[in-house]
Amino acid sequence: MEGMKAEIKEMLQGIERYNPDKVSTLEHYVNLQARERGYDLEANLALLKLYQFMPDMYKLDVVAQILLLSLTNLPHTDIVLCKAMLTQDILHDDKIKTILYLSELLEMCQFKTFWEEINKHQALTGCVVGFEDAIRKFVCHVISITYQTIEDKVLRELLGLVDENAIRKWTDLYGWNIDGSFVYLASQEEIIKTRNITEKVDLESVASIMASCY
Repeated sequence: MEGMKAEIKEMLQGIERYNPDKVSTLEHYVNLQARERGYDLEANLALLKLYQFMPDMYKLDVVAQILLLSLTNLPHTDIVLCKAMLTQDILHDDKIKTILYLSELLEMCQFKTFWEEINKHQALTGCVVGFEDAIRKFVCHVISITYQTIEDKVLRELLGLVDENAIRKWTDLYGWNIDGSFVYLASQEEIIKTRNITEKVDLESVASIMASCY
């Protein structure tokens, strides 16, 4: 993966970026990313650009892979860049519409609905190894900036987990503590930690305030 990444990076720096003969190489690279949990936005955008120039060469399955890979990089909005390079014909395809709907659910933090939809489209998302865990990392990111305490049942629902023991992997990864039926995302010390606030008021600011009083 790393060897090909360096090769692709060098290729994209020159005129070869727009060489139609490189489409198959970039398509192979997308498949490699999907199999080996890699990600290269620049290379994927370059392939979509070539598809724009030569619409007869585009492969729907590869476009779907690129969109799914972009979702693994949330909270970055890579899928917006990818979507902007798709033709209307591709956007109206049912498979692509499904992926974009999944993207909207994640953007709106409708995680429970997202996992319900994922269960209906395992064949679609299964082409990207580690897709679900990558999404769970994004969900954990959102949870960590939203909650201080959360019920373990709710956390499992947000992470799309059925097995009660599966939650331990994620609490351990993020250093969250389980106590009974609750998960504590922040320690009590962090919650009540005092802050030193220093106010700086210079003479000019005071003078302008005093002047406005007359």
